[in-house]
Amino acid sequence: MSNDIEVSVRSSNAYSLAVEAIRLMEVHGVWPTPLNYEIWLYVAGDPNSALAQEIHRLIGSGEKITEEISESLASKFISRLKLNDEVRDAGLRLTRELASVSEVISEAQKAQKDYNETLEGARSSIDGDSDAQRLRQLVGRLTDATSQILNQHAHFEVRLSESSREVARLRKHLDQVRLEAMTDALTNLANRKSFDEALERHCDSDEGKNITLAVLDIDHFKRFNDTWGHQTGDQVLRYVASVLSRIGRAPRMAARYGGEEFAMIFPSENMAVVERLLNEARQEIASRVLKRRSTNEDLGTITISVGIAERDYGEDAYDLLDRADKALYQSKNNGRNMVTCAKSALKATDAA
Repeated sequence: MSNDIEVSVRSSNAYSLAVEAIRLMEVHGVWPTPLNYEIWLYVAGDPNSALAQEIHRLIGSGEKITEEISESLASKFISRLKLNDEVRDAGLRLTRELASVSEVISEAQKAQKDYNETLEGARSSIDGDSDAQRLRQLVGRLTDATSQILNQHAHFEVRLSESSREVARLRKHLDQVRLEAMTDALTNLANRKSFDEALERHCDSDEGKNITLAVLDIDHFKRFNDTWGHQTGDQVLRYVASVLSRIGRAPRMAARYGGEEFAMIFPSENMAVVERLLNEARQEIASRVLKRRSTNEDLGTITISVGIAERDYGEDAYDLLDRADKALYQSKNNGRNMVTCAKSALKATDAA
């Protein structure tokens, strides 16, 4: 799908495609941010795509396409499309390189065969002829043939070395593309897709038995955004992300889950340890007076609310995330700027 759009935005209908994307955003009341423009350009370019169908489903159910929904759509659809395009392109280039390597090997085999035939012919001539002049001529031909095969081998080595470097470069490029597809561009934390896959992986494996999950939300972020603008809001998101990234180094994981919401995975760590860490992070964030980068103007302080859940034995990713979310809402409902730990679902069931 995205390949078709890449062609379209460079062809004669590029302007009409851009106009259609803007028209669709206007019709559906979508703010024309760069991310939204990219999303709706895909929709305009392929109205029957899975992305377009999902947007039509959301609008049909009465959903407003908010910034959070746009980020979720981009994470789910666009990063995958870009990755697929890059993988397909790299696959074609890799196929060409492998074909080149195969050609080099075939040429080397033919050159070696020719050389072997030259040697065999020379041996037969020597066996049947003892004339010194003819022997010198044979030695000369053998010397020339040997020089030629050495030069060909040197040429083959250069070509194989170049192909090897190109394959290594393609592998590095694909690794970078995969990383970008799993990273939130604004905060450089893992994105929602990366987080969801990691949580599923932990809960499906033995190591998932002891994981603790945290979800975090910046308090009153919409009001802050409306007061100071999106650019300053982005600055706040990056600041909170920087605090979380320090305590979210591997094997832990910190992710931007969407909008002003973050999530963290703590493998093999219990809830008491995680609660202490996130209370320290919460206090650090709340104690800092933020300044507007462009004017050095005081912005005041921000706070975060946190919900934590430790995985029950056999609990799946959906239920674990749901308990952490409910704990987050408890923090919100109880006054914000606090950490709330979810009770075990198993204990709650036993008590009932």
